[in-house]
Amino acid sequence: MLEKNLTFIARNFIKYKFFNSLFTGLSIGSIFTIYAPLDPSIFSIGGILLAIGMLLLARLYEKIMNCNYFYKISLFVESIMLSLVLFFLFKPYSYMSALLIYSGYQITFMFGSYLLRAETLIGKKRKMFTFFDTAKQMGYLIGLGLSYIFYKILEFVFYIKEHNEQVYLLHYILLICQICVIFYIFNSFKKQHEKSSIFNNLNSKFIR
Repeated sequence: MLEKNLTFIARNFIKYKFFNSLFTGLSIGSIFTIYAPLDPSIFSIGGILLAIGMLLLARLYEKIMNCNYFYKISLFVESIMLSLVLFFLFKPYSYMSALLIYSGYQITFMFGSYLLRAETLIGKKRKMFTFFDTAKQMGYLIGLGLSYIFYKILEFVFYIKEHNEQVYLLHYILLICQICVIFYIFNSFKKQHEKSSIFNNLNSKFIR
């Protein structure tokens, strides 16, 4: 259930789910190109660290399994994703950029199970989850389709056949998409207590 100082705006959250999955659908094919410089052992180490991180996070569920933390952690995760896109646009295709992007993705994956479970706290009606999952799957499917069309347009219209250049150009679309993601998750919750606390303080002064 929602905290008293938060108002959940379902319409914005549904749009957030759509753009979040749209980003995933668009980007899923690009990670194979970005991760190319990494040694296979890195993925083993990353998997171990991810599992440890998820175990440690699970021990905090009793404290963080509420809407306030869900909102803050969601913003934190999406901010990381925005930073990774911007970093790649400025420093593409090096061992360090691949390692940093992989590490950033692993951090976001660490919070994946928590966010999925905490999401159930904000739904007042069962039908709301139908809208959430529908937006999620639609965004993912459209993202996959758009990425395919984008790569083919680059290849056959602009004659850009180099995979590295294709993935780099895709990140400008991902940047726009991720800005939309942050905008909608930021506006999915509104604080109520700010104005009321000011009025309460004023009233207490007059009473005195």
